[in-house]
Amino acid sequence: MEPIPYINQSWSYQGIDGAASSQELRQARVILQNELQELLSASLSPIEWYQTVNELHDRVARRAVELCIQGMVEEGLGRPPVPYAFIVFGSSGRQEATLWSDQDNGMIISDIPHKGKETYFAELGLRMTDMLEALGYAKCEGKVMCSEPLWRKTLESWKEQLIAWGSDLSWEPVRNLIIASDMRFVAGDPELAEEWISAFYEGFRSVPELSDAVLRNTVKHKATLNILGRVVTERFGEHAGGFDVKYGLYIPLVNSARFLALQHGIKETSTLKRIQRLVSLEAVPLTLLDAAQRAFMTALRLRRSTPIVVKQGLQHSGGFLNEKQLKEKQIHYELRDTLGLVRRVHRALQRQLRFAERRRP
Repeated sequence: MEPIPYINQSWSYQGIDGAASSQELRQARVILQNELQELLSASLSPIEWYQTVNELHDRVARRAVELCIQGMVEEGLGRPPVPYAFIVFGSSGRQEATLWSDQDNGMIISDIPHKGKETYFAELGLRMTDMLEALGYAKCEGKVMCSEPLWRKTLESWKEQLIAWGSDLSWEPVRNLIIASDMRFVAGDPELAEEWISAFYEGFRSVPELSDAVLRNTVKHKATLNILGRVVTERFGEHAGGFDVKYGLYIPLVNSARFLALQHGIKETSTLKRIQRLVSLEAVPLTLLDAAQRAFMTALRLRRSTPIVVKQGLQHSGGFLNEKQLKEKQIHYELRDTLGLVRRVHRALQRQLRFAERRRP
């Protein structure tokens, strides 16, 4: 299994780091994303490309936080009264965001007493999500954003929330816990994020039944191959005849690797790093992990190959391979072969779930 390369970038982020306004920051993002799009067919491997894209997103977010705070200072609201951490979830948390990914973020606020801190960070959270939207990051439809009280809490309140989610094995709390498991620190005080992570894994280990609840969530995903082994395409809507790369290929692999990582106490959030840690622990059969890694590398390539449209200088994609692409023999063969690997991984997890359910009293 190939190691994940480290990319020593000579990339210039000066335009982002030095942006004096949201308009300048957006323009810097547009310039760099256009250069990155040109590198799709150049020498960057998919992993290197995603690393560069996610470094771009991180720097934009860090500068956005600084600009929001600067605006609050100028309006007489002052600087943050206590330490905080701006954190990300979803594909950003896994460092697998595309150029068109939306927002998935939150905030951890220090427990240091201060009378006005909740009001201050509520305002900062609203400004941050609004600025990110202005920068081209669509607001999360599921409202996983630091503007929402559920995802913006003091460290102590976060610990209580994680315990509450872990104690309720119904679908929604488990789903929120799964989202939380991809958390990654981006800006502010890293020690708050480290304490949060320790609390998360301590809580996960303390509820043995939680692993099976996550597994039940993991094995649910849309059908991608029919009984004849043919690719299942969309029947209706604007993507009719196309294939949903995100939910048909990418997400099932993300979910599988995440479950196995959580089961074995692996704190990595990157899907490939999770797989490699599982290999090093010899926690899962190597043939299964080889299949998962090969399939995931293909998922990364196909995900960035979906057709894009440019709106106001920024790229957008529905995440579907279109009918024309699927008629290309190489893409169709690669997709069908990869979906077969995904099915192998999925069936192994289904067997594990059946075994776990038989053990339950």
